[in-house]
Amino acid sequence: MNMPTPEPLPELAALRVALVGAGRVARALVIALERAGLPVVAVGSRRPERLSASSYPQPCTPQQAVDQADLVLLTVADDAIAPVAAALRWRAGQAVVHCSGATEVAALDAAAQAGAHTGGFHPLQIFSDPELAARRLAGSTAAIEAGPALMPTLRALAAALEMPATVLPPGMRVRYHVAAGYAASFLLPVLQEAVALWASFGVDEAEALRALLPLSRGTLDAVEARGLAGAVSGPIARGDLGVVERHLAELARLGPQRAAFYRFLAAPQPALVSQAGRLDEDLRKRLEFLLHAGDC
Repeated sequence: MNMPTPEPLPELAALRVALVGAGRVARALVIALERAGLPVVAVGSRRPERLSASSYPQPCTPQQAVDQADLVLLTVADDAIAPVAAALRWRAGQAVVHCSGATEVAALDAAAQAGAHTGGFHPLQIFSDPELAARRLAGSTAAIEAGPALMPTLRALAAALEMPATVLPPGMRVRYHVAAGYAASFLLPVLQEAVALWASFGVDEAEALRALLPLSRGTLDAVEARGLAGAVSGPIARGDLGVVERHLAELARLGPQRAAFYRFLAAPQPALVSQAGRLDEDLRKRLEFLLHAGDC
C-alpha cells in the first residue's frame, strides 16, 4: 500500500503542539514546554471533564486535540499507543510522536498511512512527581527516532527543553529501555539489600538511607567525573582479598542467597578495576576465583 508523502514541517516555533494522554508525563511536559516558550494548545483525554483547566490547557477529547495541532505528542500507556493511533483521524503533514521508551515507532503506522510524520521522543527521566520531573528535564537525555523530515524538529524540541538528544536506531527501543531501568529502578534492590543488612543490627530504614544515600550519590558523582572503571571503590578496588573473604563468610551466615547476591554484583568489578590500571593480573585472577567459587 502506498502511503501519502508527508508535507514538510514548519519551524518548531511555528508548530501548534498538543498532547493526547493526561498522566504524569503529560503534566511534566506541559510545564516544561510552556517554560521553553512552546505553549501547548490542547490536552486530549478520554475523560476531559476530569482534567483541571489550571493544570492542563484546554482539556478536550483526543480527536479535538489532534485537530488543533501540527505536532501531537502521545503520552498514553505503551499498550494504548497503537489502538489510540488507529482510532484517531490524522492529516498529511502532521507530526505524531509517542513518548514511550519501549514501544517501536511502527505502533504509529496508522498515522503514517494517513500521510503524517511519525517518531519517538522519550524523555529519560522519572515522572513520579511531574513538577520535579519538569525541572529535571533540562540536562536529561531525550531519546529520539524519526525519519529525515521529522528528525530536525525533534532535535529542535530537545534543544528547546535543554535536553541532549540521543538518536535510537530502529528496533532498539526495548534494549534502550532495559538499560534505562538498570540505571533507575534496578538500583533499588541493591539499596534494599543494604537496608536489610543494617536492619539486622537494629537500624531502621530511614536512618540507614540517611547514612547510605550520600555514598550512592558520591559513586554517581565519581562515575560522572572518572567513568565506570575509575569509580570502583572498596576492597575490590584495593585488591583486599581478606576483606572480601570476610564479607562472603558473614553473608553466608545470613543465608546463601545473600552471599550469591554479593558475588553476582561484585563479579564484574575486578575487570573494571583492571581497566583503570589499579589491579595486577595475578590479583585480578585471585579475586575473580574467590567471587566465582560459589558458582559450582
